[in-house]
Amino acid sequence: MLNSLYLDALSRRVIEGLKQSPKRVPSAYFYDDEGSRLFQRIMQSPSYYLTDAEREILVSQWPKLLDALSPDGRPFELVELGSGDGSKTIELCAAFAQAGAHFAYRPIDTSEHALHSLHEAFQQRLPELPVHIQIGDYHLGWPGASSSQSRQIAMFMGSNLGNLTQDEAFVFLHQVRSHLREGDGLLLGLDLMKNPHTILQAYNDPEGVTAAFNLNLLHRMNRELGTDFKPDRFSHYATYSPLDGTARSFLVSLCAQTVHSERLGLRLDFTVGETIYTEQSQKYSQDMITHMAKTNAFVPRLRLQDARGLYGVTYWQAV
Repeated sequence: MLNSLYLDALSRRVIEGLKQSPKRVPSAYFYDDEGSRLFQRIMQSPSYYLTDAEREILVSQWPKLLDALSPDGRPFELVELGSGDGSKTIELCAAFAQAGAHFAYRPIDTSEHALHSLHEAFQQRLPELPVHIQIGDYHLGWPGASSSQSRQIAMFMGSNLGNLTQDEAFVFLHQVRSHLREGDGLLLGLDLMKNPHTILQAYNDPEGVTAAFNLNLLHRMNRELGTDFKPDRFSHYATYSPLDGTARSFLVSLCAQTVHSERLGLRLDFTVGETIYTEQSQKYSQDMITHMAKTNAFVPRLRLQDARGLYGVTYWQAV
């Protein structure tokens, strides 16, 4: 089960966010078991190019990645933060294993369902690979390196860094850097600035899966916080601004309404059209990526893109 400290801290953040103006819910709250299942469906949507583009890079350009992660042949550990079901990483791990690399895989995620799926997939595909699963928040329990000779490579894929504001992203990168030793590294999947229509379609798919993903937040709050949200009184709304490169998602109140939680002594009044800010997804230029690395004591060592130039994978080394 999830670490109770993590759940308590996340619940506090949700409550604090709902009391703000505008109201908001942290994106980490998306990923209960149902949210993780819905996100797996989003990744299969034709409109959601991010997953296929990232997978293309990992599958087709893995030799360049392996050379960057272990240029001296030293063993290493892939510590994947927010691994989900590992469906992208398993291809990379399979390629590394076939090449004879000496490494272990340490996925960390808050979803027990996703990690269970991951474990089954890796047992079937790569039974000899050491896989050490950790359920919970990586900042509350960062795994120590198994030996002084093993290099740790943190992985934060799926453009998850883009879910954070600029200030939050810098805090996150600083925290990750504090866990790494000199010579360790960070592998990032980052969505790139591009045609605004392409980006907006990714967050407003015609199948309505992204809408269900956002509305699941209300179901989760009802279950865990004792609120009485009526999900059919809200709708999902997505935007993208090419001025700042940010896609944003909201839940919009369709009527004037009041939501309560007797358990928390909470009362939330909504006007018609009032929103809950649920998610942002930052898109990056190469200058932005380089600036983030250098500001947080990393040196960019490798930059890769998919064939269409939609998405990037970058490797930074800790210095």
